[in-house]
Amino acid sequence: MSRNQRMLPKLITLYDDYLEDGDVERFVHRTAELYMQGTLCRLLKHGEARVRRAAALSLGFLGDYRANAALGEALKDPDRPVRLLAEEAIRNVWLRPGVPGLERELRFLTRLASARLFSKVVEKATELLGDVSNVPEVYYLRGSALFAQEKYEEAVRDHHMALELNPYHFLAATRMGYALVKLRNLRGALDAFRRALKINPNLEGVRLEIHRIRRLLGEVF
Repeated sequence: MSRNQRMLPKLITLYDDYLEDGDVERFVHRTAELYMQGTLCRLLKHGEARVRRAAALSLGFLGDYRANAALGEALKDPDRPVRLLAEEAIRNVWLRPGVPGLERELRFLTRLASARLFSKVVEKATELLGDVSNVPEVYYLRGSALFAQEKYEEAVRDHHMALELNPYHFLAATRMGYALVKLRNLRGALDAFRRALKINPNLEGVRLEIHRIRRLLGEVF
């Protein structure tokens, strides 16, 4: 083993073992024993890409909303696997706001949305917002349900609020763009899609949508 390898954090060994055996429970347990969330966030800036990959993967399992900013910055990492792991991880931490009982409520909302029970999502999210008005994921989930109900102006407002509360919420920016397209506000949609792509440069569908709207607006490439 080289000197550089010996200097790498223990997390690399845990990560390599996980890649070999695929044992998620073992990886999570061993990582949680050795690392606090703040340390994992700092390792997202490590010079070695494998360390950053391991940190992003770990935060997807162990992190909560406090890791949002660190993972948001990792969406622009020069290493593609880091970017992809950070994207998955940040979507997980959005559902872990660190408020007792609220994570359970958010997961319930996502199950309602998956079942296409959009009226129930709007009803439950509105009820939650009466108690906690500063959780971006509640606005995002309600906005997505409103979009599905073709209530596009209300959807734009909720996605805008989600972005105000969480400037890394590329999904809210993307959904806001599509709602503005439905409202025939192409300039506004273009701004929203550009904002989504600035947050997360990996959104190829959004990149194509930007090109499509620019052609419709007659912009010169």
